[in-house]
Amino acid sequence: MAAFGSLCLLIALALAAYNLLAGALALRLLATGQPTRISPERLADTARRAGIAGFVAVTGAAFALVWSVFTNDFSITYILDHSNRALPIPYKFAALWSGQEGSLLLWAWLLGMYGFVLRLRHKTDVKLYAYAGAILAGVQVFFLAILVWAAPPFALWRGAIPDDGNGLNPLLQYPEMVIHPPLLYLGYVGFSVPFAFALGALMMRYPGEKWIRITRTWTMVTWVFLTCGIFLGMHWAYAVLGWGGYWGWDPVENASFMPWLTGTAFLHSVMMQERKGMMKSWNVWLIFSTFLLTLLGTLLTRAGLVSSVHAFAQSSIGTWFVVFMCIVLAVCIFTYVLQRSHLKTEHQLESLVSRESSFLFNNLVLLTACFVILWGTLFPILSEYVEGSKVTVGAPFYNNVAVPIGLFLLFLTGVGPLLPWRSTSLKAIKRNFVLPVIALWATVIVCLAAGANPWAGGAFNTGRFYAVVGFALAAAVLTAIVAEFLRGTAVIARQTGRNLFAALWLLTRRNTRRYGGYLVHIGVVISVVGLCGAAFNRNIESELGLHDRMSVGPYTLVQVGATQDTNPNYDSDYALLDVYKGNQRAKTIEFDGFLFHLVPIFHIVPLQMAPEKRVYLASGQPQTMVAIHSTPEWDLYVVYEGANPDTGQPIIKAFLNPLVGWIWIGLVVMVFGSIIALIPSLVPATAALRVPAAQAASVAPALKGGA
Repeated sequence: MAAFGSLCLLIALALAAYNLLAGALALRLLATGQPTRISPERLADTARRAGIAGFVAVTGAAFALVWSVFTNDFSITYILDHSNRALPIPYKFAALWSGQEGSLLLWAWLLGMYGFVLRLRHKTDVKLYAYAGAILAGVQVFFLAILVWAAPPFALWRGAIPDDGNGLNPLLQYPEMVIHPPLLYLGYVGFSVPFAFALGALMMRYPGEKWIRITRTWTMVTWVFLTCGIFLGMHWAYAVLGWGGYWGWDPVENASFMPWLTGTAFLHSVMMQERKGMMKSWNVWLIFSTFLLTLLGTLLTRAGLVSSVHAFAQSSIGTWFVVFMCIVLAVCIFTYVLQRSHLKTEHQLESLVSRESSFLFNNLVLLTACFVILWGTLFPILSEYVEGSKVTVGAPFYNNVAVPIGLFLLFLTGVGPLLPWRSTSLKAIKRNFVLPVIALWATVIVCLAAGANPWAGGAFNTGRFYAVVGFALAAAVLTAIVAEFLRGTAVIARQTGRNLFAALWLLTRRNTRRYGGYLVHIGVVISVVGLCGAAFNRNIESELGLHDRMSVGPYTLVQVGATQDTNPNYDSDYALLDVYKGNQRAKTIEFDGFLFHLVPIFHIVPLQMAPEKRVYLASGQPQTMVAIHSTPEWDLYVVYEGANPDTGQPIIKAFLNPLVGWIWIGLVVMVFGSIIALIPSLVPATAALRVPAAQAASVAPALKGGA
């Protein structure tokens, strides 16, 4: 299969190169309009078909690598390094993206898939799609060239072929790692499509805003994938690394967050261009920056430039990426300078107190956050280059800067929906802001009464202060959004006579983009509430002998035994802990199969937690498996840190992490809101004025004369 996979990559590279060159030539011939022997339309169609065939070739290469994993072909160096015979089947799929070569092949395959969908839809706008297809082909040439020459996934092992492989990295042997990297890469790679449309539209001086509507849909889908990828990565860090947290401002975490920030900014500012013809240059550069940041994220993850628990590769492909990013930036700057007259703004900002200004401030704050994170992420690399020593930027730097920025963004999330377009009257401000302000101060009072006083203990607690501000702003934003839904629902209920639920559904269907966006904002608010809970985390560590106890919050853990287990993939040690809440055993819900293979059955059982320590046999590497009991109030998070070598007793560390579950609930709401926003509206959001035919006939001459 190694020969077959390598051949597929060579064919894919040749087809991508033809797609790029033939597509560019066809577009050039069409632009000049001069008669030629070669039909530009036919040449463009062959380029499009080459792109489709290239996807088939890359799919063949990806299949060859996965097949080699499942057949334990350890003659291939990549398979030897990232798999073994006892590796469970789901993680054999994960081997595809566990190393540098495989992850780059995944990048190329996903890019081919996006290009395949794009080329099938070429009749939507043949010329624009031809430009976008040629630009995507250029990106594909870069990744395929790396796979052919710099990081070949089918390189053969030089030497005697071992009977078994080195195994998958233990950190990757967790269920979420089967879906987290593909979703993250769907987000990374997906931003290539809006980039291609934006650059293509600028090259051809595309008239109107149709390309913006096309790009917005692609960006929304990509944004959802990237959001899911980031949150699943957070949950993986929470459930696997055993440190009690989910976000540590790790360089690779930052690398995924930065394009999310600029992509989010684009999704907001693009409405200004659609409605007002404003921020055209801004939007183009937001897309360009987002694509460049996805390349930077891939570089940081796979080139080993930074030290990260999320980075599983060290290599010398950094030069390739840096050169390609410089080429992309140069093309973007050249095209923008050449065509900047096409991006003139049609209207100006009329008032600082308007929805337009809220979008502008939203963008400025998002880009400020992105710049701060970019600076902190690259600072170790820059300091090593300038001074010869690497200076690491820690979490306190990001928290001191990013947390206030995030709270201001949350404030804008609530203010935006309350402001009308163009300008806002004082009367409208009073009417729209009364309830949110009441909710804000009521939440502050409740938090202080509940013991969240930042000044408790005699010293000011910055984390608790930010948490109280976050809770208060979340309450205000939620109140503002709910009020928007209720006002619209009440109007439709009066007009149609429907009940509130039917009116709410009709309201949402009439403008899915607006109300789906509100749902996304609600999801963000819910996640922020979960994030604010981190200010009240508690933890305790203790060595527990048989029947010894330790308490954290309302829970008491009792060590009732320890056990060992072994399987062909790893050996494991467990600590068995009965959990009491007060004087009674805590309860949990346990899944117990299906009734008639259809209806899930659950029952309530006493809670026993079994944190685990594994040692993987192929690599000899240890791995912690955390035990987590989640409730709406908090997570009880228990880590078995190993046995004390002197006493043989297990060392247990327990965390009580308030509100963590709301982070993941917020993700579900964001995804649901995004799906709603992508559904076409039932009726146009802005209804056209209907004029009777006879009246229109009489008005037309007057309009013509008046013109």
